[in-house]
Amino acid sequence: MRKQILSHIFAIKYLHNMEIRRDVFQAIADPTRRTIIGMVAQKPVNVNTIAEQFDVSRQAISLHLKILSECGLLNIQRLGRERLYEAKLEKLNEVHEWVEQYHKLWTGRLNALKKFIEQEELQPETINTISKNIKKIKNGKSRQ
Repeated sequence: MRKQILSHIFAIKYLHNMEIRRDVFQAIADPTRRTIIGMVAQKPVNVNTIAEQFDVSRQAISLHLKILSECGLLNIQRLGRERLYEAKLEKLNEVHEWVEQYHKLWTGRLNALKKFIEQEELQPETINTISKNIKKIKNGKSRQ
């Protein structure tokens, strides 16, 4: 019980500080919210089903759900007295687009490095030059 109270207090303070900015990056920054997204992506579920999967209070889960909803990653569907949370994952395209630009950048750099290494491996004089430089370095150090 004490752990749940402490986790609830932490969640309230933490989430209160995060209210300034609501975007998809904030939503996925927290591992609990990422897990919730994974659960809800499979099928719509209610808050109790979600809360059972975590060792935090139902109120803390409700705060996470609020953030996910405000960030546009969840829809709340009312069925009588029950609220079902369902995934609305289109907003994750923002994350994909942001990550993709760095994926392209690093793929280009790694391909250029691969090409450079392959060219250098084909040139035996490069190996000879490197070997001579290593010998010079070793000889220079051994003389000191």
